[in-house]
Amino acid sequence: MTNIMLYLTAYLLSAIPFGFILAKVFAGVDVRNEGSGNIGATNVLRVLKEKAPDLAKKLTIATFALDALKGAVIVLIAMALGAEPTVLWTIAVLSVLGHCFSPFLWFEGGKGVATGFGVLLVLIPIPALIAIAVWFIAGKTLKISSLSSLIGLIALILSSYIIYPDIEGIHSHAPICIIAFIIFYKHIPNIIRLLKKEEAKVV
Repeated sequence: MTNIMLYLTAYLLSAIPFGFILAKVFAGVDVRNEGSGNIGATNVLRVLKEKAPDLAKKLTIATFALDALKGAVIVLIAMALGAEPTVLWTIAVLSVLGHCFSPFLWFEGGKGVATGFGVLLVLIPIPALIAIAVWFIAGKTLKISSLSSLIGLIALILSSYIIYPDIEGIHSHAPICIIAFIIFYKHIPNIIRLLKKEEAKVV
């Protein structure tokens, strides 16, 4: 019963669309109807730079931080309760699913980058830090958020296999690959735009 409660909490907490809420409450903007229509930090930044420039950076940082924390917190709570590694990894996957397919937004949601980073920072910290560093450098260089996220995702997968060839307690990289697949799936429209050279830059 404890595990079931943790699973439900992980999914529902991660489903809270902080980007949508923050932009709506503090700037009066529905990010779902602006920019790419995504509720993540990148679209919050893109939209608020035009609609409420004085709030853009603050709300973007808050969105990313809250999206990362909502996944990490439940994993940490489960750890404190002595949950098995299989339970922790299930929570991680459910957290990313909750963010990407939120029941509060008719099963729409973000792309899972921040929430994925949050849970993986707890479970496999070094690859998560490598991924976020690669994402940041690529973002500063290329100015294309989606491409930077995909490059960071590749860095995460490769470094996880190198640094953690045998994941303790589960002996499998399957949960990491599932999280990566969800994030990749949510980026398919961006990939199509990248191939057509139509993807917008973040300036």
